[in-house]
Amino acid sequence: MCGIAGMLSPTRTELGPTVGKMVGAIRYRGPDDSGVWTDPSAGVGLGHARLSILDLSPEGHQPMSSRTGRYVLAYNGEVYNFAELRSELETAGAAFRGHSDTEVILAAFEAWGIDKSVQRFVGMFAFALWDREERRLHLVRDRLGIKPLYFGWVGSSFVFASELKAICSCTEFEPVVDRGALGLFMRLAYVPAPHSIYRDVYKLMPGCMFSVGLPQVLSRKDFAASPDDVSASWRPVRYWSAKQVAEEGTRHPLRVSEADALMELERLLREAVRLRMVADVPLGAFLSGGVDSSLVTALMQSQSTAPVRTFTIGFNEEEYNEAVHAKNIAAHLGTAHTELYVAPEQARAVIFKLPELYDEPFGDSSEIPTFLVSELARGHVTVALSG
Repeated sequence: MCGIAGMLSPTRTELGPTVGKMVGAIRYRGPDDSGVWTDPSAGVGLGHARLSILDLSPEGHQPMSSRTGRYVLAYNGEVYNFAELRSELETAGAAFRGHSDTEVILAAFEAWGIDKSVQRFVGMFAFALWDREERRLHLVRDRLGIKPLYFGWVGSSFVFASELKAICSCTEFEPVVDRGALGLFMRLAYVPAPHSIYRDVYKLMPGCMFSVGLPQVLSRKDFAASPDDVSASWRPVRYWSAKQVAEEGTRHPLRVSEADALMELERLLREAVRLRMVADVPLGAFLSGGVDSSLVTALMQSQSTAPVRTFTIGFNEEEYNEAVHAKNIAAHLGTAHTELYVAPEQARAVIFKLPELYDEPFGDSSEIPTFLVSELARGHVTVALSG
């Protein structure tokens, strides 16, 4: 994962140091590199903390400018079909310095525009894009909201970041708990988008784009965090809807045999896993022994020339322990398997870290084994696929 942060603040005189402080608050998301880009005349600053996965060279440094200089991008995530898009862009005359997907994304914006490009991206991403020509900031989140993106106001400044920590680092920020969001947490055990636990800070909803410029950013009047609030004059725009996709599938169902449906499902899953295995760093998988993680690992191993590194957390309490199933699956597939049996005191020790790991209340006990298996895997690989 990487981290992004920034602001649009026409009256602020110290953009660089402020954005640098925001990036510093989430530096652990990107330990390999960091950068800040500002345009004081426009009052905009973008920051990035980089975890290098594709193109480990300086050519992958962010924030990154497009070839003409029109667009500047701070981006977290991966666009998995970047090689296919790059080939098409090169045929149309685009030239590239490195081989990162970030550079492909920027070239796509210049060739096809923002709206059409986002529709073609296959992946998980959250990004901030500054258009120097139109002097507008575009925030975009992937279709399912896999990558996080917060935005809101600190005083008269419009801010955004991958985590609330970055926004909280702003000197003027007042962390006032949103009582409505707190009520939602008590009902759901998490704070759903577009809400955050703090007043005046929101999550960009999945499959949405939010574009803002001056003087619009100076006023919160007639703003709504949800694209469904048609009473507001400015709000996020939904570019993809799971509901619409499901409704379209209901109206036009596939009329194929069960055997053909199974073959097509396997083809799609195999291709999805193959795309996610493209990396310039060591790759592994979280393996619980359940259907989904076992399927992903099996498809990885079938497309790998070496044993896939797999990682499992086990418990001595038999009713909670999935490690036995995972070990059997790993042996069957021939993976290089690593397991860690967790004692009660190890799990309890994580509890004290939870306020640092999560920026807002999250009432799911899986957060503890998730942290432990991630910590285990990070000693061996940089990227891990999961169910």
